[in-house]
Amino acid sequence: MSGLYSRRAMLGTSAAFAAGSLLAPSVHAATSRASFEISLAEWSLHKTLFGGKLDNLDFAATAKKEFGIAGVEYVNQFFKDKAKDAAYLAEMKKRAADVGVKSLLIMIDGEGNLGDPNPDKRKQAVENHYKWVEAAVALGCHSIRVNARSDGSYEDQQKLAAEGLRSLSEFAAKHGQNVIVENHGGLSSNGAWLAGVMKMVNLPNCGTLPDFGNFRIGGDEWYDRYKGVDELMPFAKAVSAKTHDFDDNGNETKTDYLKMMKIVLGHGYSGFVGIEYEGSKLDEFAGIRATKALLERVRDQLA
Repeated sequence: MSGLYSRRAMLGTSAAFAAGSLLAPSVHAATSRASFEISLAEWSLHKTLFGGKLDNLDFAATAKKEFGIAGVEYVNQFFKDKAKDAAYLAEMKKRAADVGVKSLLIMIDGEGNLGDPNPDKRKQAVENHYKWVEAAVALGCHSIRVNARSDGSYEDQQKLAAEGLRSLSEFAAKHGQNVIVENHGGLSSNGAWLAGVMKMVNLPNCGTLPDFGNFRIGGDEWYDRYKGVDELMPFAKAVSAKTHDFDDNGNETKTDYLKMMKIVLGHGYSGFVGIEYEGSKLDEFAGIRATKALLERVRDQLA
């Protein structure tokens, strides 16, 4: 599609940023090898939230008071019908501000496939995300996290995902927002494929959210997590520190965090690293604390 590489669109998007759009602090020359902050992804508490033991409005305060974390990443599933509810979003923003917590991004699921082979469905999926871009603005976030799902051959899926992402990113640019893609199953968990999509889109507000654990392409097919993160970091505007289980020394059993964080920081990344605990052996609160302790220990080792 010629619009994918439209010079006019690129110039228009660049102008939007020149007019004052705010991008997330992400990849740039770091003054310290370990200059990153720790945030909390709301999915870490999904059992607590789905179980009715915690309300979405209280998530930011919980992050600060329970864990001493001052940056949060929301998940749209926990306020799915509130994207256009200005009063609700204002209350979310106020409660975060009241406890000194930064609202960083919203993770978006269930709004259609941005790389759908059907052009009408792809267009609808793009437009379904508009309200979340606007909600992110209302909350003071810098990004929405989306999925790059498609269908077809390797090359076809790259092209289709890039087309949908470009269209959404052009809309988001007008609102000073980033559109960031997580490795989240299918070809998106192939680091080379997703890096290729980013190069096709080639817009300053379209990037990645590398997740340390989401490299299962399908079935028993896994992509090397260290290679994948290395390939995605040049485009990263956020990072997801996925954990499941810990050994007796407090190390994650599937990911060598020292090795992984050397890769992250080696790309000059100095933004937030978000805790996303998905384990079952520890309860969610204990799992979050274990992940935070691990990140802090690695940060001290690398400082």
